Amino acid sequence: MTKADIVNGVAKSTGVEKAVVSLVVESFMEEVKDAMIKKNHVYLRGFGSFIIKKRAEKVARNISKNTSITIPAHHHPAFKPAKSFAQKVK
Repeated sequence: MTKADIVNGVAKSTGVEKAVVSLVVESFMEEVKDAMIKKNHVYLRGFGSFIIKKRAEKVARNISKNTSITIPAHHHPAFKPAKSFAQKVK
């Protein structure tokens, strides 16, 4: 499913123009991205949470050059579905 499919579905079910729905969807995604960039979690009850996970520093191998490289600690965006949502998917 693409963003266009979401916009079409919401416009069809609500009767709101696609241009307005598209603006709302874009604004929602921008708000989620801005919050996560600021290291804030976004909780949507009944749907799930957009969270920031911290990955620790680790040593990896470059097999082709037979060398070790260090991957620094960093943050990674993730989505954790709500329990009710996850049960319905199963």
